[in-house]
Amino acid sequence: MPRITVTVSPGAGRSEMVGRHGDGWRARVAAPPERGRANAALCKLLAETLSVPRSSVRVVAGRSARAKVVEIERRLTGEASDS
Repeated sequence: MPRITVTVSPGAGRSEMVGRHGDGWRARVAAPPERGRANAALCKLLAETLSVPRSSVRVVAGRSARAKVVEIERRLTGEASDS
């Protein structure tokens, strides 16, 4: 599964991908950095940007830091799910 590094700025005026930042990406999310809200907003933003289901995106490192590692599960069309 692909992993990307994202530097997040929580509490922004709107959620958006800003662009490249070193070897990773920079994002702004409107959600505050409390109780996982900014992480959830980041996953939603990435899912929408990459056109994948929200359930396919998860933060795997940096849950309480600005620099995060996000894993994206990409299923091929017609691939059976584990459910």
